[in-house]
Amino acid sequence: MEEYYKTLNNLLVGLFNDILQIEEKALLSDNFKDISITDMHIIEAIDIDKPKNMSTVAKKLNITVGTLTIAINNLVKKGYVNRIRSELDRRVVLISLTTKGKRAFLHHLKFHKEMIDETIKNLDGEEVKIFIKALGNITDYFKKKYN
Repeated sequence: MEEYYKTLNNLLVGLFNDILQIEEKALLSDNFKDISITDMHIIEAIDIDKPKNMSTVAKKLNITVGTLTIAINNLVKKGYVNRIRSELDRRVVLISLTTKGKRAFLHHLKFHKEMIDETIKNLDGEEVKIFIKALGNITDYFKKKYN
């Protein structure tokens, strides 16, 4: 088991660091160089579906509404996000993606699809299930330990 420890540690730590750097380079191309990777994840949380309220998006990102408000202000200025008042309750602020925001969202989605397709392309169905279980175990560990 000791032989696996060092290999898994190197793979996980290296993968984590590499994904952060690679995702930033891949996603923040010439078309989207005015936003950060954090901005891109906020765009992803807003999604291209119907408008969402600030609390829903903040909860999805595990941040405060105040923190999200600051980020949304910047994304509105840059033309990625629309902010509107709910017709049903004027106290509620709804956010949605602009056309530019939707393009960024789809660009991000394409990166993730290519990453997953490439990751599992040489795995059979059973190996994919084992891989999903292993990643689920890692996710569960971090959620239990640090959430």
